[in-house]
Amino acid sequence: MAKKTTVEKLRQISTATIATCLFKRGLKNQFIQEVSALKPGKMTMAGQAYTLRYIPAREDLNPIEIFEDPKHLQRVAVEECPSGYVLVIDSRKDARAASGGSILITRLMKRGVAGIVTDGGFRDSAEIAELTLPAFHKQPSAPTNLTLHQAIAVNEPISCGDVAVFPGDFIVGDDDGVMVIPENIAGEVADECLQITEYEEFVMEKVHKGQSIIGLYPPTDPKTLKEFEAWKKVQKI
Repeated sequence: MAKKTTVEKLRQISTATIATCLFKRGLKNQFIQEVSALKPGKMTMAGQAYTLRYIPAREDLNPIEIFEDPKHLQRVAVEECPSGYVLVIDSRKDARAASGGSILITRLMKRGVAGIVTDGGFRDSAEIAELTLPAFHKQPSAPTNLTLHQAIAVNEPISCGDVAVFPGDFIVGDDDGVMVIPENIAGEVADECLQITEYEEFVMEKVHKGQSIIGLYPPTDPKTLKEFEAWKKVQKI
């Protein structure tokens, strides 16, 4: 059996579990603030970050004609974000103007991008919600992004929801929100989180049967870990 990639492992893990794992490593600010799934219930989003940064628009540099430029950075990001990556947008936590709309985000989906995250909003949010592409935002936007946002940089370090996001960081999103995992520790975090997830499945089964959490969660009773090892063997039959 082929080994699972880091992304495949992360799709099996909740953002809550990742938050705990990163907290133990001293990383306390990796949860993107005030951002949620446009439509809950989709498959967990996981992929490396490709970034787009907006700054406040300046009227003399941001007329509607700029969208005719094939090098417009919003369009560049949509066409260059690699398949399997997550496009993460710094919209300055301002949803009054759109980070993008349904046509651009459909293009991302068709190119095989794993998801999109903005700390602003989307126009056409109802249409985007129905796409298979996981999308996370602050709230629905006004119809256009001309009035407030100006695309200024692609694939550079950004802030998104008060979290530093570097190109290549691993992004995981579920119905609870979005976590950012530094690229250099993503593999070990994924492995540790899978172990935590497996133990929590064992715990949940015990709790549903009426067992007390004392000694079980966390496993301070020595016999708990023995029971867990026996449980794992049964699960793999």
